[in-house]
Amino acid sequence: MIRKGPLMLGAAFLGLTGVAGAILLADQPSQAADGPAAPAAKVPAVATAAKPKPKPFDERFVIKRILPIEGPIKYGEWHWNEEGAPATGPIVITVDLDARVISVFRSGYEIGAAAVLLGTEEKPTPLGVFPITQKKRHHVSNLYDAEMPYMQRLTDDGVALHASEVEWGYASHGCIGMPEPFAAKVFATTKLGDRVFITRGKMVKNGDSLVES
Repeated sequence: MIRKGPLMLGAAFLGLTGVAGAILLADQPSQAADGPAAPAAKVPAVATAAKPKPKPFDERFVIKRILPIEGPIKYGEWHWNEEGAPATGPIVITVDLDARVISVFRSGYEIGAAAVLLGTEEKPTPLGVFPITQKKRHHVSNLYDAEMPYMQRLTDDGVALHASEVEWGYASHGCIGMPEPFAAKVFATTKLGDRVFITRGKMVKNGDSLVES
């Protein structure tokens, strides 16, 4: 799935278009530091667990539906619609660095999408495939003393999914910042070991993983 478009410099929105039917092979210094956003529904925290083993590569996973989002996704805007999607099934998250969009899939059906904050050139958001290794509802960064609600750790050096103020002119220290209500839904949907694919839009098979093309 590729939802791409040029970042519209000087305006607080992204030019994005959706493309359905693509195959997904699956199983800063900042101008403002990551910080808290508006309160969201309570979701039970999940304790840290041993780092899970990578899930086996599974070519049967394909994107079956993307959300019918019209027009550009503005900073702070998010979409969530589980209607028509299976109630259970594998969760896959994709982050397109070029489009600055995160998508959540269940059994190939996109159930959520939002514009996100990303890192800067000095502290970029890394490319790759990352399992979620820790989930913590209330978390404070020990590097930047910044609140990171609904934190889901991806790397040992602190890159994570978490709630943030997603506004024009803001950036992260490499994390993926999401609007807090959306982050709460993602937190409630995922489990330890679910994979997050961070790419520049196009993904191809390379051995037993997905990489940018």
